[in-house]
Amino acid sequence: MDRERTRAVVPPYLLDRIASAERFRSASAAARRTLLTQSPGRSAVIAATGTPREQPRSAAASRSLRREVYDAKHAQSLPGALVRAEGAPAADDVAVNEAYDGLGKTYALYRDVYGRDSIDGAGMPLLASVHYGTDYDNAFWDGTRMVFGDGDGEVFRRFTISVSVIGHELTHGVTERTAALRYQGQSGALNESVSDVFGCLVEQYALGQSVDQATWLVGAGLFTDEVQGIALRSMKAPGTAYDDDVLGKDPQPATMAGYVDTTDDEGGVHINSGIPNRAFYLTAEALGGHAWDRAGAVWYATLTGGRLAADATFEDFASLTVTTAEEGFDATVASAVRDAWQTVGVLGASASTGTSHTPPAAPAGARKPETVSVERSGGVTGIPRAWRVDVAAQPDPDAWIDLLERLPWADAAHAGEPQGADRFRYRIRCSPPPRAIDDADAQIEVVLTETELTASWQELIMWVRTADGDDTA
Repeated sequence: MDRERTRAVVPPYLLDRIASAERFRSASAAARRTLLTQSPGRSAVIAATGTPREQPRSAAASRSLRREVYDAKHAQSLPGALVRAEGAPAADDVAVNEAYDGLGKTYALYRDVYGRDSIDGAGMPLLASVHYGTDYDNAFWDGTRMVFGDGDGEVFRRFTISVSVIGHELTHGVTERTAALRYQGQSGALNESVSDVFGCLVEQYALGQSVDQATWLVGAGLFTDEVQGIALRSMKAPGTAYDDDVLGKDPQPATMAGYVDTTDDEGGVHINSGIPNRAFYLTAEALGGHAWDRAGAVWYATLTGGRLAADATFEDFASLTVTTAEEGFDATVASAVRDAWQTVGVLGASASTGTSHTPPAAPAGARKPETVSVERSGGVTGIPRAWRVDVAAQPDPDAWIDLLERLPWADAAHAGEPQGADRFRYRIRCSPPPRAIDDADAQIEVVLTETELTASWQELIMWVRTADGDDTA
Protein backbone atom coordinates (compact mmCIF):
# COMPACT_ATOMS: atom_id res chain seq x y z
CA MET A 1 0.00 0.00 0.00
CA ASP A 2 1.36 3.41 -0.98
CA ARG A 3 1.15 6.43 1.29
CA GLU A 4 2.17 10.05 1.00
CA ARG A 5 5.43 10.61 2.80
CA THR A 6 7.82 13.45 3.49
CA ARG A 7 10.99 13.54 5.56
CA ALA A 8 11.56 16.61 7.74
CA VAL A 9 14.48 17.36 10.01
CA VAL A 10 12.92 19.24 12.95
CA PRO A 11 10.72 17.04 15.16
CA PRO A 12 7.27 18.51 15.84
CA TYR A 13 7.71 18.37 19.61
CA LEU A 14 10.58 20.86 19.33
CA LEU A 15 8.56 23.20 17.13
CA ASP A 16 5.68 22.91 19.58
CA ARG A 17 7.84 24.26 22.39
CA ILE A 18 9.00 27.16 20.26
CA ALA A 19 5.45 27.93 19.15
CA SER A 20 4.35 28.79 22.68
CA ALA A 21 7.56 30.50 23.79
CA GLU A 22 7.19 34.04 25.08
CA ARG A 23 10.95 34.51 24.88
CA PHE A 24 11.00 34.14 21.10
CA ARG A 25 8.08 36.12 19.66
CA SER A 26 9.12 35.97 16.00
CA ALA A 27 10.27 32.37 16.31
CA SER A 28 7.05 31.27 17.98
CA ALA A 29 4.97 32.68 15.14
CA ALA A 30 7.30 31.09 12.60
CA ALA A 31 7.08 27.73 14.35
CA ARG A 32 3.29 27.82 14.23
CA ARG A 33 3.35 28.61 10.53
CA THR A 34 5.76 25.75 9.98
CA LEU A 35 3.56 23.34 11.91
CA LEU A 36 0.39 24.23 10.07
CA THR A 37 1.92 24.45 6.60
CA GLN A 38 0.06 22.50 4.00
CA SER A 39 1.52 22.09 0.56
CA PRO A 40 0.77 19.45 -2.05
CA GLY A 41 4.32 19.94 -3.24
CA ARG A 42 5.59 18.44 -0.02
CA SER A 43 4.01 15.08 -0.74
CA ALA A 44 5.41 12.22 -2.74
CA VAL A 45 4.01 8.75 -3.09
CA ILE A 46 6.51 6.30 -1.70
CA ALA A 47 5.80 2.62 -1.18
CA ALA A 48 6.03 1.33 2.39
CA THR A 49 5.39 -2.37 1.99
CA GLY A 50 8.78 -3.43 3.26
CA THR A 51 9.82 -4.99 -0.03
CA PRO A 52 13.36 -3.84 -0.84
CA ARG A 53 13.25 -1.47 -3.79
CA GLU A 54 16.88 -1.21 -4.79
CA GLN A 55 16.97 -0.02 -8.39
CA PRO A 56 19.02 -2.36 -10.61
CA ARG A 57 21.99 -0.50 -12.01
CA SER A 58 22.39 -0.94 -15.76
CA ALA A 59 25.72 -0.92 -17.52
CA ALA A 60 24.67 2.32 -19.16
CA ALA A 61 24.04 4.10 -15.86
CA SER A 62 25.59 7.54 -15.96
CA ARG A 63 27.26 7.53 -12.55
CA SER A 64 27.63 11.29 -12.82
CA LEU A 65 26.51 13.89 -10.32
CA ARG A 66 23.57 16.03 -11.45
CA ARG A 67 22.40 18.82 -9.16
CA GLU A 68 19.77 21.52 -9.50
CA VAL A 69 19.00 24.11 -6.83
CA TYR A 70 15.85 26.23 -7.01
CA ASP A 71 14.64 29.33 -5.16
CA ALA A 72 11.09 28.97 -3.80
CA LYS A 73 11.11 32.73 -3.09
CA HIS A 74 9.38 32.23 0.29
CA ALA A 75 6.37 30.59 -1.35
CA GLN A 76 5.17 27.07 -0.66
CA SER A 77 4.91 25.92 -4.26
CA LEU A 78 7.73 23.78 -5.56
CA PRO A 79 10.23 23.70 -7.10
CA GLY A 80 10.56 27.47 -7.63
CA ALA A 81 12.99 29.17 -10.01
CA LEU A 82 16.15 27.35 -11.07
CA VAL A 83 19.20 29.22 -9.75
CA ARG A 84 22.12 26.83 -10.07
CA ALA A 85 22.51 23.69 -12.18
CA GLU A 86 25.36 21.18 -12.26
CA GLY A 87 28.65 22.80 -13.20
CA ALA A 88 27.37 26.37 -12.97
CA PRO A 89 29.40 28.91 -10.99
CA ALA A 90 28.46 29.84 -7.45
CA ALA A 91 25.33 31.94 -7.10
CA ASP A 92 24.95 35.20 -5.19
CA ASP A 93 22.94 33.32 -2.58
CA VAL A 94 24.66 31.51 0.27
CA ALA A 95 21.72 29.14 0.81
CA VAL A 96 21.80 28.06 -2.84
CA ASN A 97 25.52 27.34 -2.65
CA GLU A 98 25.27 25.52 0.68
CA ALA A 99 22.52 23.29 -0.68
CA TYR A 100 24.49 22.65 -3.88
CA ASP A 101 27.61 21.72 -1.93
CA GLY A 102 25.68 19.57 0.56
CA LEU A 103 24.08 17.56 -2.24
CA GLY A 104 27.52 16.98 -3.70
CA LYS A 105 29.02 15.88 -0.39
CA THR A 106 26.21 13.40 0.15
CA TYR A 107 26.61 12.01 -3.36
CA ALA A 108 30.36 11.68 -2.81
CA LEU A 109 30.00 9.52 0.30
CA TYR A 110 27.56 7.12 -1.30
CA ARG A 111 29.45 6.90 -4.61
CA ASP A 112 33.04 6.85 -3.37
CA VAL A 113 32.60 4.67 -0.29
CA TYR A 114 29.61 2.44 -1.06
CA GLY A 115 29.53 2.47 -4.86
CA ARG A 116 25.99 3.84 -4.93
CA ASP A 117 25.08 6.11 -7.84
CA SER A 118 22.84 8.66 -6.15
CA ILE A 119 19.80 8.03 -3.97
CA ASP A 120 18.20 5.37 -6.14
CA GLY A 121 21.44 3.69 -7.16
CA ALA A 122 20.76 4.62 -10.78
CA GLY A 123 21.91 8.21 -11.13
CA MET A 124 18.85 10.04 -9.82
CA PRO A 125 19.34 13.83 -10.13
CA LEU A 126 19.70 15.58 -6.78
CA LEU A 127 17.24 18.45 -6.53
CA ALA A 128 16.79 21.09 -3.85
CA SER A 129 14.63 24.13 -3.21
CA VAL A 130 15.72 26.85 -0.78
CA HIS A 131 13.87 29.78 0.82
CA TYR A 132 10.72 27.70 1.27
CA GLY A 133 7.91 29.52 3.08
CA THR A 134 8.32 32.43 5.46
CA ASP A 135 10.70 31.86 8.38
CA TYR A 136 10.09 28.14 7.85
CA ASP A 137 11.64 26.15 10.70
CA ASN A 138 12.38 22.89 8.96
CA ALA A 139 14.00 21.01 6.12
CA PHE A 140 12.51 17.92 4.54
CA TRP A 141 12.81 15.32 1.81
CA ASP A 142 9.57 15.00 -0.16
CA GLY A 143 10.47 11.89 -2.14
CA THR A 144 11.81 13.93 -5.05
CA ARG A 145 13.82 16.82 -3.66
CA MET A 146 15.28 18.46 -0.58
CA VAL A 147 13.39 21.50 0.67
CA PHE A 148 14.95 24.04 3.05
CA GLY A 149 13.45 26.75 5.21
CA ASP A 150 15.38 29.83 6.26
CA GLY A 151 14.65 29.43 9.97
CA ASP A 152 13.16 32.16 12.12
CA GLY A 153 16.42 33.87 13.12
CA GLU A 154 15.67 33.61 16.84
CA VAL A 155 15.85 29.86 17.46
CA PHE A 156 16.93 28.44 14.10
CA ARG A 157 19.34 29.65 11.46
CA ARG A 158 18.91 28.66 7.81
CA PHE A 159 18.71 24.90 7.40
CA THR A 160 21.21 24.71 4.54
CA ILE A 161 23.94 25.50 7.06
CA SER A 162 24.17 21.89 8.28
CA VAL A 163 25.74 19.23 6.06
CA SER A 164 24.63 16.51 8.49
CA VAL A 165 21.01 17.62 8.05
CA ILE A 166 21.31 17.46 4.26
CA GLY A 167 22.85 13.99 4.49
CA HIS A 168 20.16 12.93 6.97
CA GLU A 169 17.28 13.93 4.72
CA LEU A 170 18.74 12.48 1.52
CA THR A 171 19.34 9.21 3.35
CA HIS A 172 15.59 8.97 3.95
CA GLY A 173 15.46 8.65 0.16
CA VAL A 174 17.95 5.78 0.23
CA THR A 175 15.95 4.02 2.95
CA GLU A 176 12.72 4.44 0.97
CA ARG A 177 14.30 2.68 -1.98
CA THR A 178 15.91 -0.16 -0.05
CA ALA A 179 14.61 -1.46 3.29
CA ALA A 180 11.56 0.86 3.34
CA LEU A 181 11.53 0.94 7.13
CA ARG A 182 8.03 1.82 8.30
CA TYR A 183 7.88 5.17 10.04
CA GLN A 184 6.34 3.98 13.28
CA GLY A 185 7.68 2.68 16.59
CA GLN A 186 11.03 0.92 16.57
CA SER A 187 11.22 0.55 12.79
CA GLY A 188 10.56 4.30 12.54
CA ALA A 189 13.27 5.02 15.11
CA LEU A 190 15.63 2.87 13.03
CA ASN A 191 14.61 4.90 9.97
CA GLU A 192 15.56 8.08 11.82
CA SER A 193 18.75 6.57 13.20
CA VAL A 194 19.96 5.39 9.80
CA SER A 195 19.53 8.95 8.52
CA ASP A 196 21.45 10.32 11.51
CA VAL A 197 24.22 7.78 10.97
CA PHE A 198 24.79 8.60 7.32
CA GLY A 199 24.15 12.30 7.85
CA CYS A 200 27.08 12.32 10.27
CA LEU A 201 29.16 10.18 7.92
CA VAL A 202 28.56 12.61 5.05
CA GLU A 203 29.96 15.40 7.21
CA GLN A 204 32.88 13.31 8.48
CA TYR A 205 33.81 12.12 4.98
CA ALA A 206 33.72 15.65 3.60
CA LEU A 207 36.01 16.86 6.41
CA GLY A 208 38.23 13.78 6.42
CA GLN A 209 37.58 13.28 10.13
CA SER A 210 38.46 10.22 12.15
CA VAL A 211 36.14 8.77 14.78
CA ASP A 212 37.93 10.75 17.49
CA GLN A 213 37.94 14.01 15.53
CA ALA A 214 34.23 13.97 14.68
CA THR A 215 31.64 15.82 16.75
CA TRP A 216 28.92 13.17 16.24
CA LEU A 217 26.32 15.93 16.25
CA VAL A 218 23.30 16.13 13.97
CA GLY A 219 22.38 19.70 13.08
CA ALA A 220 25.31 21.49 14.70
CA GLY A 221 25.08 25.21 14.00
CA LEU A 222 21.31 25.29 13.46
CA PHE A 223 20.54 26.88 16.81
CA THR A 224 21.18 30.59 17.24
CA ASP A 225 23.22 31.94 20.14
CA GLU A 226 19.95 32.55 22.03
CA VAL A 227 19.47 28.81 22.55
CA GLN A 228 21.23 26.71 25.16
CA GLY A 229 22.13 23.88 22.84
CA ILE A 230 24.73 22.70 20.38
CA ALA A 231 22.71 20.57 17.95
CA LEU A 232 19.46 18.69 17.38
CA ARG A 233 20.93 15.37 18.50
CA SER A 234 24.17 13.82 19.74
CA MET A 235 25.03 10.29 18.63
CA LYS A 236 27.91 10.09 21.08
CA ALA A 237 25.85 11.19 24.07
CA PRO A 238 22.10 11.05 23.35
CA GLY A 239 20.13 13.36 25.62
CA THR A 240 22.79 16.08 25.82
CA ALA A 241 22.32 18.09 22.60
CA TYR A 242 20.33 20.87 24.25
CA ASP A 243 18.91 21.93 27.60
CA ASP A 244 16.99 25.16 27.19
CA ASP A 245 14.26 26.80 29.24
CA VAL A 246 12.07 27.08 26.13
CA LEU A 247 12.99 23.96 24.18
CA GLY A 248 13.33 21.78 27.25
CA LYS A 249 15.93 19.06 27.61
CA ASP A 250 16.97 16.73 24.81
CA PRO A 251 14.69 13.69 25.45
CA GLN A 252 16.75 11.01 23.72
CA PRO A 253 17.73 7.91 25.74
CA ALA A 254 21.12 6.29 25.22
CA THR A 255 20.10 2.77 26.29
CA MET A 256 17.00 0.58 26.46
CA ALA A 257 16.71 1.43 30.16
CA GLY A 258 15.45 4.83 29.04
CA TYR A 259 13.27 3.60 26.18
CA VAL A 260 10.17 5.78 25.88
CA ASP A 261 6.89 3.97 25.23
CA THR A 262 4.71 6.68 23.73
CA THR A 263 1.99 7.22 21.17
CA ASP A 264 3.45 10.62 20.24
CA ASP A 265 6.01 11.27 17.52
CA GLU A 266 4.86 8.16 15.57
CA GLY A 267 5.80 6.08 18.60
CA GLY A 268 8.89 8.06 19.60
CA VAL A 269 10.84 7.82 16.35
CA HIS A 270 12.91 10.94 17.06
CA ILE A 271 13.33 10.04 20.72
CA ASN A 272 14.24 6.35 20.78
CA SER A 273 16.54 6.71 17.76
CA GLY A 274 19.13 7.75 20.32
CA ILE A 275 19.57 4.07 21.25
CA PRO A 276 20.67 2.75 17.83
CA ASN A 277 22.56 6.01 17.29
CA ARG A 278 24.63 5.29 20.38
CA ALA A 279 25.18 1.70 19.21
CA PHE A 280 26.65 2.92 15.94
CA TYR A 281 28.91 5.40 17.71
CA LEU A 282 30.18 2.69 20.07
CA THR A 283 30.86 0.39 17.12
CA ALA A 284 32.81 3.10 15.32
CA GLU A 285 34.69 4.06 18.47
CA ALA A 286 35.77 0.47 19.08
CA LEU A 287 37.02 0.07 15.51
CA GLY A 288 38.71 3.47 15.27
CA GLY A 289 39.91 5.09 12.08
CA HIS A 290 37.21 6.41 9.79
CA ALA A 291 33.65 5.53 10.77
CA TRP A 292 32.50 5.24 7.15
CA ASP A 293 34.95 2.40 6.46
CA ARG A 294 33.94 -0.59 8.57
CA ALA A 295 31.13 0.54 10.87
CA GLY A 296 29.43 2.44 8.05
CA ALA A 297 29.90 -0.45 5.64
CA VAL A 298 28.14 -2.85 8.03
CA TRP A 299 25.18 -0.49 8.46
CA TYR A 300 24.97 0.18 4.71
CA ALA A 301 25.03 -3.52 3.85
CA THR A 302 22.37 -4.18 6.47
CA LEU A 303 20.13 -1.45 5.07
CA THR A 304 20.50 -2.41 1.41
CA GLY A 305 21.06 -6.16 1.58
CA GLY A 306 17.42 -7.19 1.12
CA ARG A 307 17.06 -9.02 4.44
CA LEU A 308 15.87 -6.18 6.67
CA ALA A 309 12.10 -6.25 7.22
CA ALA A 310 10.12 -3.03 6.94
CA ASP A 311 8.78 -3.52 10.47
CA ALA A 312 12.15 -4.47 11.98
CA THR A 313 12.61 -4.05 15.71
CA PHE A 314 15.81 -2.84 17.33
CA GLU A 315 16.70 -6.45 18.09
CA ASP A 316 16.04 -7.48 14.47
CA PHE A 317 18.29 -4.74 13.16
CA ALA A 318 20.99 -5.41 15.74
CA SER A 319 21.05 -9.13 15.03
CA LEU A 320 21.29 -8.50 11.29
CA THR A 321 24.19 -6.08 11.72
CA VAL A 322 26.04 -8.76 13.69
CA THR A 323 25.32 -11.35 11.00
CA THR A 324 26.41 -8.92 8.28
CA ALA A 325 29.65 -8.21 10.14
CA GLU A 326 30.33 -11.93 10.62
CA GLU A 327 29.74 -12.67 6.94
CA GLY A 328 31.66 -9.80 5.40
CA PHE A 329 34.29 -8.73 7.92
CA ASP A 330 36.73 -10.17 10.40
CA ALA A 331 35.98 -11.19 13.98
CA THR A 332 37.09 -7.81 15.32
CA VAL A 333 34.30 -6.02 13.48
CA ALA A 334 31.64 -8.55 14.46
CA SER A 335 32.72 -8.34 18.09
CA ALA A 336 32.59 -4.53 18.07
CA VAL A 337 29.08 -4.56 16.62
CA ARG A 338 27.82 -7.16 19.09
CA ASP A 339 29.37 -5.40 22.08
CA ALA A 340 27.83 -2.07 21.08
CA TRP A 341 24.30 -3.47 20.92
CA GLN A 342 24.80 -5.24 24.24
CA THR A 343 26.04 -2.03 25.84
CA VAL A 344 22.87 -0.14 24.86
CA GLY A 345 20.73 -3.05 26.05
CA VAL A 346 19.25 -4.18 22.74
CA LEU A 347 20.96 -7.56 22.60
CA GLY A 348 20.78 -9.47 25.85
CA ALA A 349 18.19 -7.12 27.37
CA SER A 350 14.47 -6.60 27.11
CA ALA A 351 13.24 -3.85 24.82
CA SER A 352 10.11 -3.46 26.90
CA THR A 353 11.78 -1.50 29.67
CA GLY A 354 11.44 2.25 29.72
CA THR A 355 9.02 5.04 30.44
CA SER A 356 5.39 5.12 29.39
CA HIS A 357 4.13 8.41 28.00
CA THR A 358 0.65 7.25 27.06
CA PRO A 359 -1.84 9.82 28.36
CA PRO A 360 -4.72 8.63 30.55
CA ALA A 361 -8.29 8.67 29.33
CA ALA A 362 -10.40 11.61 30.39
CA PRO A 363 -13.08 11.09 33.03
CA ALA A 364 -16.70 10.68 32.04
CA GLY A 365 -18.80 13.80 32.11
CA ALA A 366 -21.75 15.62 30.62
CA ARG A 367 -22.39 15.54 26.91
CA LYS A 368 -21.49 19.20 26.53
CA PRO A 369 -17.71 19.47 25.84
CA GLU A 370 -15.75 20.51 28.91
CA THR A 371 -12.09 20.18 27.95
CA VAL A 372 -10.14 20.20 24.70
CA SER A 373 -6.48 19.23 24.40
CA VAL A 374 -4.02 19.31 21.53
CA GLU A 375 -0.71 17.44 21.45
CA ARG A 376 1.80 17.76 18.67
CA SER A 377 4.67 15.39 17.99
CA GLY A 378 7.08 14.54 15.20
CA GLY A 379 9.18 16.89 13.10
CA VAL A 380 12.92 16.82 12.71
CA THR A 381 13.70 18.17 16.16
CA GLY A 382 11.42 15.69 17.93
CA ILE A 383 10.30 18.08 20.67
CA PRO A 384 6.60 17.58 21.67
CA ARG A 385 4.13 20.29 22.58
CA ALA A 386 0.75 20.17 24.36
CA TRP A 387 -2.08 22.58 25.18
CA ARG A 388 -5.32 22.14 27.15
CA VAL A 389 -8.31 24.40 27.80
CA ASP A 390 -11.44 24.41 29.95
CA VAL A 391 -14.25 25.29 27.54
CA ALA A 392 -16.57 26.75 30.20
CA ALA A 393 -13.83 29.12 31.38
CA GLN A 394 -13.50 30.77 27.96
CA PRO A 395 -15.02 34.24 27.31
CA ASP A 396 -17.36 32.79 24.67
CA PRO A 397 -17.95 29.10 25.46
CA ASP A 398 -20.86 28.92 23.02
CA ALA A 399 -18.53 29.76 20.14
CA TRP A 400 -16.22 26.94 21.23
CA ILE A 401 -19.08 24.47 21.44
CA ASP A 402 -20.32 25.55 18.02
CA LEU A 403 -16.89 24.92 16.49
CA LEU A 404 -16.52 21.58 18.27
CA GLU A 405 -19.95 20.49 17.05
CA ARG A 406 -19.07 21.40 13.45
CA LEU A 407 -15.80 19.51 13.26
CA PRO A 408 -15.83 16.13 11.45
CA TRP A 409 -14.77 14.07 14.47
CA ALA A 410 -16.23 10.79 13.24
CA ASP A 411 -14.68 11.06 9.79
CA ALA A 412 -11.27 11.94 11.22
CA ALA A 413 -11.22 9.47 14.09
CA HIS A 414 -9.30 6.87 12.11
CA ALA A 415 -7.01 9.23 10.23
CA GLY A 416 -3.46 10.03 11.22
CA GLU A 417 -1.61 7.04 9.78
CA PRO A 418 2.13 7.78 9.65
CA GLN A 419 2.71 10.05 6.66
CA GLY A 420 6.49 10.00 6.53
CA ALA A 421 9.64 10.74 8.41
CA ASP A 422 9.93 14.02 10.30
CA ARG A 423 6.29 14.96 9.68
CA PHE A 424 4.17 16.71 12.31
CA ARG A 425 1.24 14.87 13.85
CA TYR A 426 -1.57 16.26 16.02
CA ARG A 427 -3.58 14.36 18.62
CA ILE A 428 -6.78 16.26 19.47
CA ARG A 429 -9.07 15.20 22.33
CA CYS A 430 -12.49 16.45 23.40
CA SER A 431 -14.04 15.36 26.69
CA PRO A 432 -16.86 14.54 26.73
CA PRO A 433 -17.51 14.27 22.98
CA PRO A 434 -19.68 16.88 21.26
CA ARG A 435 -23.36 16.02 21.19
CA ALA A 436 -23.15 15.53 17.44
CA ILE A 437 -21.08 12.41 18.08
CA ASP A 438 -23.07 9.26 18.78
CA ASP A 439 -20.50 7.83 21.13
CA ALA A 440 -20.89 6.87 24.77
CA ASP A 441 -17.16 7.13 25.49
CA ALA A 442 -15.89 9.72 27.94
CA GLN A 443 -13.84 11.41 25.24
CA ILE A 444 -13.21 11.39 21.52
CA GLU A 445 -9.78 11.56 19.95
CA VAL A 446 -8.49 12.16 16.45
CA VAL A 447 -4.93 11.98 15.16
CA LEU A 448 -4.09 14.02 12.09
CA THR A 449 -0.91 14.73 10.17
CA GLU A 450 -0.19 18.32 9.19
CA THR A 451 -1.37 17.75 5.61
CA GLU A 452 -4.71 16.45 6.89
CA LEU A 453 -5.51 19.62 8.83
CA THR A 454 -8.44 21.42 7.23
CA ALA A 455 -9.09 25.08 7.96
CA SER A 456 -11.51 24.14 10.75
CA TRP A 457 -9.00 21.88 12.50
CA GLN A 458 -6.34 24.58 12.17
CA GLU A 459 -8.76 27.08 13.69
CA LEU A 460 -9.38 24.84 16.69
CA ILE A 461 -5.67 24.27 17.22
CA MET A 462 -4.97 28.01 17.18
CA TRP A 463 -7.86 28.67 19.57
CA VAL A 464 -6.55 26.09 22.02
CA ARG A 465 -3.00 27.44 21.87
CA THR A 466 -4.13 31.00 22.42
CA ALA A 467 -6.47 30.08 25.27
CA ASP A 468 -3.71 28.10 26.97
CA GLY A 469 -1.47 31.14 27.21
CA ASP A 470 0.16 31.18 23.79
CA ASP A 471 -0.63 34.85 23.20
CA THR A 472 1.35 34.96 19.97
CA ALA A 473 -0.77 32.26 18.31
